[in-house]
Amino acid sequence: MTKSELADAAGVSSHTFTRWLKAHRQQLTAMGVGGKTQLLPPKAVIYICDTFCIDVG
Repeated sequence: MTKSELADAAGVSSHTFTRWLKAHRQQLTAMGVGGKTQLLPPKAVIYICDTFCIDVG
């Protein structure tokens, strides 16, 4: 999934979603997600969905 798809699923703008992710930068960097990464690896998608209670199901 992309960051914009997750932002849509969460019901927020891409800008707001990016600000949410800044608080979790260390964990996301360890999963291979950089600041400009758009396509997220599955492990990062699971982490973000669990952390922000996003249902993509």
